[in-house]
Amino acid sequence: MRKLIFSAAVAIAFATPAAAETVAITGGKVVIGDGSDPIDGGTVVIRNGNVVAAGASVKVPAGARTVDANGKWVTPGIFAGFSRVGLVEVGAVSSTNDSSARGSKFSAGLDIAPSIDPFRSSVAVNRAAGVTRAVVAPSSSGEIFAGQGAIADLGADNNPVTKARAFQFVEFGATGARRSGGSRSANHLQFRAYLREAADHAAGRAAFDDELMRKEDAKALQPVLSGATRLLVHVEGANDILRLIELKRSYPKIKMVLVGASEGWRVASDIRKAGLPVIASALNDLPEDFDRLSATQSNIGRMKDAGVNVAIGMINDRDAHQLRYTVQYAGNLVSLNRVPRATGLTWNEAFAAITSKPAEIMGMGARLGSLKPGRAGDVVIWDGDPLELSSAPTRVFIDGVEQSLDNRQARLRERYRNPVEGDLPKAYDR
Repeated sequence: MRKLIFSAAVAIAFATPAAAETVAITGGKVVIGDGSDPIDGGTVVIRNGNVVAAGASVKVPAGARTVDANGKWVTPGIFAGFSRVGLVEVGAVSSTNDSSARGSKFSAGLDIAPSIDPFRSSVAVNRAAGVTRAVVAPSSSGEIFAGQGAIADLGADNNPVTKARAFQFVEFGATGARRSGGSRSANHLQFRAYLREAADHAAGRAAFDDELMRKEDAKALQPVLSGATRLLVHVEGANDILRLIELKRSYPKIKMVLVGASEGWRVASDIRKAGLPVIASALNDLPEDFDRLSATQSNIGRMKDAGVNVAIGMINDRDAHQLRYTVQYAGNLVSLNRVPRATGLTWNEAFAAITSKPAEIMGMGARLGSLKPGRAGDVVIWDGDPLELSSAPTRVFIDGVEQSLDNRQARLRERYRNPVEGDLPKAYDR
């Protein structure tokens, strides 16, 4: 019975969506997503999966399907700056958790893209909440390098990967120290040794030590050394951030992105001078460990004021299931401006931090993250201000294709909404 119920759920949630078409969304409050002000009574036109126009006085093309958005907000889809979506169903059940490769002999060479499963229940749940794209990263296990991450879409189809091998992910600081043998000195040494070995392998030097790292891992790090692939580094403490800036000087071609950065505000000017973008945890404000003694909710606002290019991410914060919290975090940063001596973001800055900013930081800004012409037709229509908890999407488009907002949690809610005596109603229809 359980198998039949699950099969029926999959059939409903992943029915093939209609083909992309020309759609004109009219009359809504249009948010481009680039930090500019919302446009009242705007129009967004999507053709062949792409945005072709967005703003005021945009003409509706002949033959376009018109969607009335009067009284609603129209925005780019939410771009989750850091996640493990599509990799985990039940975290404690190893057969449904592909976020890390425990026991594998490989590390940097691992490619997460084949593990991203569009049938995981969290994909449909977050799609219904307006999340259309996500940075999907592996988790490290026995090594500091976890492998190659991807950019994914949350569309109801069988092709979730937008860009495979989009970046390499590595642990630094406290977690990196644990993975390296128990100290930061070992973490620093291992990090530099791996980069050196990758460079030796690329140069064909006979001294390459395949006992330190395997050739597949060395090959995967070569695009990082050349700057062809970004290096996302999980780091929280201010001192560790400074050590990474020093390392960056030794490898100037590396396109390094800091992830987490709870104490980034303490060294914000150094981060800006080094030109390092940050995908930061939005609301860390407790000293959970020695890397976060100076954590504050003002972190992102202070880095932004210092000139750091910063977006919102959710590393190790229910990042496999609850990407929908991203809009709540952005809204909280807006509200933070009302707290005496706190530093938040303006509404326009906060919305850009969950749309265009993560896309730009990941090198996808020309294709994703906003409603500028030429961007993918990832559009969400909301029944109110998207940064308010009381608002929800009414329609979601990904690559110009309107998506079903149905998901397993919604069907379970309906099943138990009005319980009565007797047999429970069916959770799903075949």
